[in-house]
Amino acid sequence: MAKKVLIIDDEDAARLVIRQYLGAFEELQIVGECSHGQEAVTAINRLEPDLVFLDVQMPGLSGFQVIQQIVHVPQIIFTTAYDQYALKAFDSNAIDYLLKPYTLERFRQAVSKVLLRPGNASLEAVRQLADQAATGSTTYSERILVESGNKMTNIQTSEIIYLEAERDYTRLHTDKKNYLSNYGIGVIVQRLDPRYFIRIHRSYIVNINHIKEVYREDNGILVVTSNNVSLKVSRSYTDDLRRLMY
Repeated sequence: MAKKVLIIDDEDAARLVIRQYLGAFEELQIVGECSHGQEAVTAINRLEPDLVFLDVQMPGLSGFQVIQQIVHVPQIIFTTAYDQYALKAFDSNAIDYLLKPYTLERFRQAVSKVLLRPGNASLEAVRQLADQAATGSTTYSERILVESGNKMTNIQTSEIIYLEAERDYTRLHTDKKNYLSNYGIGVIVQRLDPRYFIRIHRSYIVNINHIKEVYREDNGILVVTSNNVSLKVSRSYTDDLRRLMY
């Protein structure tokens, strides 16, 4: 039986993209669309969809407020145009989030997680996530599970030397090996303690405990990491690096 899908976004163009991308999935059936937060609460409780594409910023109620008011709890894929709203994966039965504009490949990855994980998230887990996101509270873990392909790898954050953005993905470099995560660098960095991880470039975030040297060249500032990789520092991030210097 096909899973019921509800699309919630206040932008017509955004809903159109989701409709078009869903055309490739016979296992999913669109049962409705909403463009307003309060309308979304009513539709979720009435239609009881299996999956909801939920925008974060909407008139009436935000995506977080929608979650706090629903009775029926579907699987949820968040969509947002803003990095600061990029959500942590749920501790259990988590699905995904999509940062606009996202590619068809990235969309397929998110939907594949739905098809691989039958059942809905617990109401308590979903609301806890919403509360954290709405209040801005964050807990930084000493270890993170990095999703790569169809498996999860447990990594101690202190072992991460630097992170490198690769389009919609992130490569985490450690001394022993590197890992290609399915998540973008804007999401992963929110799981890392900003006291130790600083951005030096649009594509690079460095663990300050693994900075070996910092020096100038004609074309700018370079950071040398503990594994002897030289990374260029963008001008817009030099002030953040200078704060570490005494």
